Parts: sequence; structure tokens; C-alpha cells
Amino acid sequence: MLDGLGDRMERLGRSAAAGMAEFGLGAVLLAQVMFWIVAGPRRAQPVRLEATFERCMEVGIMAVPIITLMSVTIGMMLAIQGIYSLRIFGAEEQVVLGVGMSVVREFGPLITGILVAGRTGSSLAARIGTMRISQEIDALSVMGINPVRFIVAPALIAMVVMVPILTFWSSIVMLTGAGWYISLDLGMSAGAYIDRLTEVVRVGDVMHGLGKSTLFGVLITLVGVINGAMVSGSAEGVGKMTTRSVVLSICAIIVTDMIFAFLATRS
Repeated sequence: MLDGLGDRMERLGRSAAAGMAEFGLGAVLLAQVMFWIVAGPRRAQPVRLEATFERCMEVGIMAVPIITLMSVTIGMMLAIQGIYSLRIFGAEEQVVLGVGMSVVREFGPLITGILVAGRTGSSLAARIGTMRISQEIDALSVMGINPVRFIVAPALIAMVVMVPILTFWSSIVMLTGAGWYISLDLGMSAGAYIDRLTEVVRVGDVMHGLGKSTLFGVLITLVGVINGAMVSGSAEGVGKMTTRSVVLSICAIIVTDMIFAFLATRS
């Protein structure tokens, strides 16, 4: 019995140590990216603008259709559930308050982060994992090209730029979808809906959501890169670490969102 307990404690300790090592690797990667963004031009090795624009297209423009579809659906769902719940108290008109605050502060950043993690974070992990098993990353190092500057920096810049933009678009589409249903169900005009939104949603609420989405973009990039760099073996290893990347990214996003919500409601 004591031996079994000791084995479990040992596995727990090893898992905790591995988690701390991954956390430390993420911090080092972030510091290296910042270094190359600032010092790269002075060393005649700037971050590649062409690759950065390509990543921006992949992260942002190519994700607009799925973001739009999911956002309008979720916006209508929030309006449906909000009206149904508030009707119990005869306060259906207050649904705009609940929808407006929840979308710009929580659902916009959260849904966008989860979709980007599943779509782009997995792609990043798979790309780096494939490069690792085909020894392309080692080849870059042999040629004197820093892999962090060449691969990670463009991806991180694209995430930090495009995820907040996608979040802003997602919030607008969610509010539009909610407005459609509220107009149909409650007979509220579009002008009255917009006026009510501007009363309850402040600039600080919007910036709160955009700030969270920026952090989500950093987390998705670092988790994808770390899991891609940990790939070993064959294509099966790429699949396993890609799945792990998506799971960990979504977990990190939800936990970070919870921490933000807790701190924001205590200020």
C-alpha cells in the first residue's frame, strides 16, 4: 500500500515538474520573441514581414466566416435564454443589459479564443511538429537562422494583432444577432436597441474584452509552439501533440477568463 502511494506521489511530482518546465519554456519563448522584435533589425535579422502578413491572413481573414457563423448563432441564443429567464420576473426589457455586458466582456473574447485555438493553434502545433520530425528546425539552426525569430515571432505578432480584431468583430455580430431576435420577440426597434446598448456598454467594457483577447492570443501561440516542439516519433506523435495543444489552449483560455472575471468584479 505504501509502495503504491509512493508511486502515485512520484508520478504527481513528475507531472508537476513537467508542467513547471513547460511554463518556464513559455516564458523563455515570449522573452526571445520580444528580443527579436526589438533587437532583430539592429542585428540585420528582423522578423519577416511577409511571413507575419501570411500568418495574419491565416489567423484573421480566413477565420472570419466561422467566427461570423458561430457569433450570430450564439448572440441569438443569448437573447433567447435571456428573454426566457427574465420573463419569469416580467423584466424582459432588461435583456439588452445582460446581453450587452456578457458579449463584450465575456462571450466575445471567450468564443473567439476557443475557435482560434481549435483552428489556428492546432495548425501551428502541427506545422512545428512536422518540421521537428523532418529535422527542418535543426536545419534552420545549422544555417544560422534562429527558429524563434523565423517561426514563432511572426505567429505571435499575428495572434496579438488579429485575435482582438476578430473579438471585436465577433462582439458586433453577436450583438447584431441578439438584436434581431429581441426585435422579433419584444418588438423593440433597432434604434431603441442601439440606444439601450450605448447606455449600458462602456468603452471600458470593450477594452476589457479586447485586453483579454490579446492575452488569449499569446497563450494560444505559446501552447501551440511548445506542444509542437515536444513532438517525437512519427506522424502519430504530431496528432497526439496537436490534440494536446487544443485541449491545453482551451483550458488556459477558460482559466484565464475566470481569473479576469474574478478580479474585474472585485475592483
